[in-house]
Amino acid sequence: MKAIVIHETGGPEVLKLEERPAPQPGPGQVLLKIAATGVNFIEIYQRSGVYKVDLPFILGGEGAGTVEDVGPGVTEVKRGDRVATMAGLGTYATQAVAPAEKLVPLPAGVSFELGVAAMVQGLTAHVLSHETYRLKPGDRCLVHAAAGGVGLLLCQMAKMAGAYVIGTTSTEEKAQRAREAGANEVILYTQQDFEAEVKRITGGQGVQVVYDSVGKDTFDKSLACLAPRGCLVSFGQSSGVVPPFDVLRLGGPKSAYLTRPMVFTYLQRREDLLRHAGVVLDWIQMGKLNMRIDRTFPLAEAGAAQQALSSRKTSGKVLLAP
Repeated sequence: MKAIVIHETGGPEVLKLEERPAPQPGPGQVLLKIAATGVNFIEIYQRSGVYKVDLPFILGGEGAGTVEDVGPGVTEVKRGDRVATMAGLGTYATQAVAPAEKLVPLPAGVSFELGVAAMVQGLTAHVLSHETYRLKPGDRCLVHAAAGGVGLLLCQMAKMAGAYVIGTTSTEEKAQRAREAGANEVILYTQQDFEAEVKRITGGQGVQVVYDSVGKDTFDKSLACLAPRGCLVSFGQSSGVVPPFDVLRLGGPKSAYLTRPMVFTYLQRREDLLRHAGVVLDWIQMGKLNMRIDRTFPLAEAGAAQQALSSRKTSGKVLLAP
């Protein structure tokens, strides 16, 4: 098979396309013929050394494709099934193994590309908006990077839940995409102070929840945007890691909440994975949820794909086509 392998951490140049023996599925595992691979920040953190991995290493956890072979004890799927996963082992490749219990069957009307896009980003958005902070009608929420992959989905899901959605974007073009996804108001953070704008829009009351994937650059002002007993959901760090801070800042008249959710924690049980994925994939199939694919790169251009994602200039999902 062909695979993207890293032998040392560093920039995109350390991603090497190599010929490797095809993996064999062990007990409880399946072998997938990969049709589409998702590109995520976690792989950038692994490549750069922010997240430690044993080297050499084939990148990738998110993939969609066809079950080619099954290992001993597999009952969840069979050969020929169309599936997607975000728990694969080395999906920056033409073939990869994955735990059978972490596979999600794809409905007939959902392509491999849309199916893989629904995994990390779709399930993250659904978990954040339906469990981490369960949005309800009348809630006000602030969505940072509202035209990004998760951001566009959060805007749509928040709108479906009856929330008033405020988004932040860098350009007017991205702002228009966020509005089309359901944002009631969009703040151009490159031109406006988003804290001041949130307070103006809410009449000084603030928002019940901030969904923040940006991290370092937005953390302090996101806290300031919260209404009393509001919740800051910090789920990413595209601008850098949030420095340590005094927890007393959560107290005072606001009694605010801060959480750092990892979507994998919510989906450890297969029944929870299938429940969340089932809703998201049904919405896609029915046309209620628009999954935006920003662009697709050949496998050999994995470095360029990661650069596109890390530049924060993409809007929607970045994919590899093995």
